[in-house]
Amino acid sequence: MWLGMTVLACIAAISVGLALYINKISDTLPTDDEILAYRANEASIVYDRKGRVITELYVENRKPMKLEQFSKWMVMSILAAEDSQFYSHKGIRPLAILRSLFSGEGGQGASTITQQLSRNLFLSSEKSLDRKAKEAIISLHMERLYSKDKLLETYLNAIYFGHGAWGIDAAAHSYFNKSASDLTLGEASILAGLVAAPEKYSPIRNMNLAKARQNYVLNRLVHLDWITREEADAAAQEQLKFNERTEKNKLVFNKAPYFVSHILFKELIPVYGSDKIYKGGMKIYTTLDLDVQQAAEESMAKLKSEGGLVALDPADGSILALVGGKDFEQSKFNRVTQAFRQSGSAFKPIVYTAALEADYRPIDHIMDAPISLRVPNSSGPAWTPHNFSETYAGEETLLNALAHSHNTPAVRLTYMLGPTAVVETARRMGITSPYLTPTLSVGLGVASVTPLEMAVVYSVFANNGNRVEPYFIREIRSREGKVLQLNSPKITEALQPGTAMIARSMLQEVIRAGTGSKARLAGFEMFGKTGTTNDYTDAWFAGGVPGLVAVVYAGNDDLKPLGGKNATGSQIALPVWSSFIRSAVKILEAPQVFPRELSDEESGVRVMRVCVESGFPASPECKKVTNIYMPADRIPTATCPLHAESAAEAEDPNAPQLLLLDQDKTDLEAVKKDEELLVSQDQLPIFGPSQIPPPIPPAPDLPPAEGNSTGSWRDYIKKDDRSVEERYQELLKKYNIQ
Repeated sequence: MWLGMTVLACIAAISVGLALYINKISDTLPTDDEILAYRANEASIVYDRKGRVITELYVENRKPMKLEQFSKWMVMSILAAEDSQFYSHKGIRPLAILRSLFSGEGGQGASTITQQLSRNLFLSSEKSLDRKAKEAIISLHMERLYSKDKLLETYLNAIYFGHGAWGIDAAAHSYFNKSASDLTLGEASILAGLVAAPEKYSPIRNMNLAKARQNYVLNRLVHLDWITREEADAAAQEQLKFNERTEKNKLVFNKAPYFVSHILFKELIPVYGSDKIYKGGMKIYTTLDLDVQQAAEESMAKLKSEGGLVALDPADGSILALVGGKDFEQSKFNRVTQAFRQSGSAFKPIVYTAALEADYRPIDHIMDAPISLRVPNSSGPAWTPHNFSETYAGEETLLNALAHSHNTPAVRLTYMLGPTAVVETARRMGITSPYLTPTLSVGLGVASVTPLEMAVVYSVFANNGNRVEPYFIREIRSREGKVLQLNSPKITEALQPGTAMIARSMLQEVIRAGTGSKARLAGFEMFGKTGTTNDYTDAWFAGGVPGLVAVVYAGNDDLKPLGGKNATGSQIALPVWSSFIRSAVKILEAPQVFPRELSDEESGVRVMRVCVESGFPASPECKKVTNIYMPADRIPTATCPLHAESAAEAEDPNAPQLLLLDQDKTDLEAVKKDEELLVSQDQLPIFGPSQIPPPIPPAPDLPPAEGNSTGSWRDYIKKDDRSVEERYQELLKKYNIQ
């Protein structure tokens, strides 16, 4: 009796102690509501415009699937390897735990799938009796709250398989580049063997250990009579084809790193926060086209220096390709969005557009000759701009001056229009740079701008005067499919349609017979402009075809010259642009001609067959002939007086006009009075004095002298001595995504 009472007392004491212990540790465990509310971290996926995966953003690489979607071999292999009695126990196996305790393993190695799941979701991996007790309590709760199928599904989506892959589907993609629904028995048994020790049994690191573990799984399947010995042997001999990127330990690969980095730090994290982006399972649908992006990257690989390439759809501003540098691992600096560089002559189309808005025409004439301009209120020396070639064409049409990128006509136009008018036109067309100032040299592209800004400007020419706001993301959805963000094109009128069409036709002449002639693509209407800066530090080509505008910039980050006199936009940037365009038009199946969306009456312009030299309607004798758009009511009626047998009628009110500064008038009169210089009629202007417009007064809106010197554009830029890599790492730390 005393023995019985002692035993009962011991049992009671143990029961009370156990109850107190359970009550104590239960205070630190999740409640039923918290268990039911659990959602596993899920990678956010970034898609291109055709729904193809660009990259995945995650802390834990996870691709949740429904239980019925998994390969049967995967489910069977996991159960055989980890818990073959899963569907018959209640969450724990007391006898297995006792056996483990008595064997000296401290309860380790006897965990059911439910226990493993509770540990993965709510506990640490600490090896202690406290953790095992908590694990058992949570497991009992989970068995009560969820069905067996739901527990198994959650487990399959939660466990770690090494190399950053969480869940079986992520592992299937990472190791075998396929869905978990398509896994074979050989592949499934390899993955199931990883669960016990993912890094140890990784086939990427140690194939011998991986195969040994695979044999264990296959033997368990045979022992349970779930497969035959023949099936096991066939699976063991199966030739496994691993994902090449996994073999290089690069599970998270980025097909457009500069693009993804831009949207991540400029649009996603600032709005949604890093936790939601990296754990929330969002679906991010972008404007990028992976095929066009690949063409851009392949073309940029031909560039010897650093640089950037951006391509957009001028109709809506969607970014189709973006290459911010040659190697993202080497440099995170995005030269498309972050590099403010002088654009050189690529800026000149803005000057000529401002001239068109001031009622000048492509057929009007201007002098390409040396000129010295003194800035008002300045005591310093006069500014004397030069042509790149140090040669001068004399009198020429605006059309020819732009096509051959002569500098002095652009300077004259800037002076006539006033630098402020040029800057205002640039702002309307898409230049947002803080380094755009109204100086006399602004027309030569001394302002620092980004390639993305220039792409917006050139899209205005392609889009009949409409300016688009570039955008990168079309739509964002939550993991449940709820629309979180929906972006649509933002379009504003920057120019009158007719003005844009005239300017585009002038830029088509650049491709047909000017500095961009090497970019010609048979059968396609194209427009564009080269750009080269002083000391050959920057080279540009900007332009487009129907449905596509692209800008290529080339330059060294340390601003060292690209080379000697051949380091020009036409020699360095144009070949990259041309290579890209030739591939892109095939991918996009781009139309060959620009659509006439407006009638002549609506646009106010119509096509004129013009003599490039005289600006008059071409005669059969004219050699340099092209088609351009002109204001419909300002087209000359007389034919070319230079090449036709009969001279043009002096009374034609629409005859081309010669645009002169006061200095030009003085020089012209000097030429007329000096009979010794009149050796050839070719040296004389083709217009009589009655056709010379009145002198244009100095622009009243020029700023004080210090603002008009050509100066150094770099003086405007605040310096940050840290490297781009240091600033990039600072961003990662700031958003806690290292």
